Amino acid sequence: MVENVSLFSGMNREDLDVINQSLVTRTYPKSTIIVNEGDDSDSLYIINNGRVKVFLSDDQGKEVVINTQDAGEYFGELALIDNSPRSASVMTLEKTTLSILSKKEFENIMLRQPTIALNLIRNLTGRVRHLTENVKSLALLDVYGRVAKTLLSMANQNDDRLVIEEKLTQQDIADRVGASREMVARILKDLSTGGYISYENRHIVINEKLPAHY
Repeated sequence: MVENVSLFSGMNREDLDVINQSLVTRTYPKSTIIVNEGDDSDSLYIINNGRVKVFLSDDQGKEVVINTQDAGEYFGELALIDNSPRSASVMTLEKTTLSILSKKEFENIMLRQPTIALNLIRNLTGRVRHLTENVKSLALLDVYGRVAKTLLSMANQNDDRLVIEEKLTQQDIADRVGASREMVARILKDLSTGGYISYENRHIVINEKLPAHY
């Protein structure tokens, strides 16, 4: 499995085999909390199949969804490096199978295979750069800009159109961009009225280039 995970890209076959042999696989039902924000960190999780959401929440239960992830992606990687609490919560959106690498196992691997640690540092740097871009978007873009960027980032090419394969609700998008559902609903309605987007079986289709401004 790990040869398809970006965190381990660039590693040779020997290093990948060492990591594979240290993984434990578990399956979780839909709506299971895998980690809670503030929990002690001790494992990396690799998604074999299924889908999860990474989110933050406050004492009133308000959520901001940072990301959704599916097969081949991972979370909890910082647990391999430091002892800080989890920075976000993760919940399954459907039945999900995860491969788990504990911090103790990883430390043993690094002692035997130091090249793994060097590759990991390089690949984590790319992850940090991506997160920095997300923070920049939240700080500098208005709500429309964040909605447009989210739609485009999730869309895949399908003939001459872009199609979002995930069935998103207005609240899903609002949680991702840190805005109210009402504001997102108004933006989506205007984009639909203008012919920029349409809906097919609850999938959002981007028919043409989205306007630069709202």
